[in-house]
Amino acid sequence: MENKNITSYKFACAIARFLDDKLGGDISILNISNVSSFADYFVICSAQTSTQVKSLTENLTEKVKTVFSRLPMGRENDSKNRWNLIDYSDVVVHILQDEERSAYAIEKFWNHAFSIPKDTWLKESEEYSEYKEIER
Repeated sequence: MENKNITSYKFACAIARFLDDKLGGDISILNISNVSSFADYFVICSAQTSTQVKSLTENLTEKVKTVFSRLPMGRENDSKNRWNLIDYSDVVVHILQDEERSAYAIEKFWNHAFSIPKDTWLKESEEYSEYKEIER
């Protein structure tokens, strides 16, 4: 499996899968390539607590480093870990507590972007699942 030359689309799907495997909530992928010059995809994920935000962020960065040999170009978060942003240049990941997700309304702001359905990104990222033998 050649991971270093993966497309932005496949990379976004794999990131969504990694978050899903660790029980990230309400995951969505927005294709912003036609409406943005700074990234191709947003992956947005909800978390219940600041501890879960932090855990999902740390797990994701470690998994991406291990599987794809990629480090974030940048990271941002608020001081209470209610939201985290991980910038992989072509894919930007937003992990937010439910209240922050509602407040920031990323999907509403980027409503002109194309949303990738969950069944599509799950299928695209099957090879990256930690739980291949379990039927979802």
